[in-house]
Amino acid sequence: AERAGGDCRTVARAAYAGARAALAAIPDLLGVLRRAGVVDAGGRGLVAVLGALVEAVTGEAIREPAGSTSGAGAAGTGGYGSGSVGPAGPVGYGSGPAGACAAGRGADPALGGHRVEAEGDRGEAEGPAFEVIYLLEADDAAVARLRARLDALGDSLVVVGGDGLWNVHVHVDDAGAAVEAGVEAGRPYRIRITHFGHGEPHPGRERPSRAPAQRAVVAVVPGEGLAGLYGEAGATTVLARPGEPPASGELVQAVRRAHAREVVLLPNDAELRHTAAAAAEQARTEGVRVALIPTRSAVQGIAALAVHEPRRRFDEDVVQMTSAAGATRYAEVVVAERQSWTTAGICQAGDVLGLIDGDVAVIGTDVTATARTVLDRMLQSGGELVTLVVGDEAPETVAGHLEARVRESYLAVDTVVYHGGRQGALLLIGVE
Repeated sequence: AERAGGDCRTVARAAYAGARAALAAIPDLLGVLRRAGVVDAGGRGLVAVLGALVEAVTGEAIREPAGSTSGAGAAGTGGYGSGSVGPAGPVGYGSGPAGACAAGRGADPALGGHRVEAEGDRGEAEGPAFEVIYLLEADDAAVARLRARLDALGDSLVVVGGDGLWNVHVHVDDAGAAVEAGVEAGRPYRIRITHFGHGEPHPGRERPSRAPAQRAVVAVVPGEGLAGLYGEAGATTVLARPGEPPASGELVQAVRRAHAREVVLLPNDAELRHTAAAAAEQARTEGVRVALIPTRSAVQGIAALAVHEPRRRFDEDVVQMTSAAGATRYAEVVVAERQSWTTAGICQAGDVLGLIDGDVAVIGTDVTATARTVLDRMLQSGGELVTLVVGDEAPETVAGHLEARVRESYLAVDTVVYHGGRQGALLLIGVE
C-alpha cells in the first residue's frame, strides 16, 4: 500500500493484493498450518475486510476468475482484468454472515488449495461439549507441559500471558480433565465451564433461533451447590469464588444468556452492589428491563426466588421478591484468617466467627457451638423458617445438631438444609 501511490482506489487494491499474497505464504512459514492444510483465520479475516474496502471505494464486485487455482500467483498480480477485481476466496461479499461462515468449509482455490481454519471448524462433526476457561498461576515450564496436555484433550486451545499469570481457554469433552491439568500445572482460579448444549453452541455451529423469554432471574452464587439449587429454580447463575468477585461484564453476559425482556438481578453480596448496578445499567442500554434487588446474602436470594412469579406484572413481582429478601435475616460462620479487631472483640487466626447481618457477633473455637449461638440470637426476635446452607469444610454433624435445636426449642419453626459445596463460608444461615 505504501508503494502504490495514486488515489484511494489504487491503494486499497494494492493493500488487498499484498494481504492475499502474505496469507498464501503463511503455511510455508508456519509448519503447523502447512501440516493441517489450513491458512491463518485472523489473516483470512483481514483479507476479507480489505476485499470489502476495495468494493466500497471502487464499486466493483470481487469475483473469482475462472481457472484461478494459485493463491500466490493470483494475489501477486492482483488478479485484475478488464474492470474486475481479483479473487477474495469463497467469502461471498454482500451475502452476509452465512457466506463468511461458509468460508470455513473446504479448500480455497485462491489460497493454493488451503482451507481457512475457523474456530470450531470440524466439518459435520459436533465438536467438543465444553468450553473451559480459567486464570492460572504457574511457571513457564509447567505451562509448556499444560499446553501439550490440553492440546491432546481438545481443540481451540489458547494459552496467553507471562510472568507467572496465564489465561487458559480450550474446548474439550472432558472438562474435569482440563481443570485437573491446570491444578497439576499451578493454581487455577476463576474457572468457567460452559456446556455448548445449554444455550452456548460450539463456535461454527448454527445458533438455534429462539424468542426471548418474558422474564428471568440472574443471581450471583458463592458455590456449586447453590448454583445447582438456583438453576433448578430457573435462575441463570454467576459463580463467585471466595476472594474472586465477578466483574460487571460477567453479570452482563449472564443477563444476555438469560435471553429475556425483563430480568431480576440478585447480587447476593453487599460488596457487589455497585458492580451489579453497573451491569444493570449496561443491560438497560441493550433494551433489557432490569430490576436490581440489593440482596446481601445467598439466603436472601433464596427467599426472593421462592416467591418469584413470572406471570405477575414485573413491578409487582419485584416488590414481592424485595419484600421476601428484606424479611430474611442472614448470618454466616467462617474461620478467621488473621488476628483483627471486630465488633465482638479481638479475634485470633483460626477462631470461628459468627457474623449476623454482616457484623461479627460471636467469636468461638467450635463450629457447632458458634453456629448454635448465632442461630439462638437470630431466633430471639422470632422467625418461621430457618435455612441452612452447609459448606464442604463444615463438620458433617452441624446441620443435624442445628435442626434438632430448632425442633426442641422453637415451636412452629421449620428448617431446610442445602449443601453449598465450596462456598467460602462454613455455614450460611437465613431466618425468615
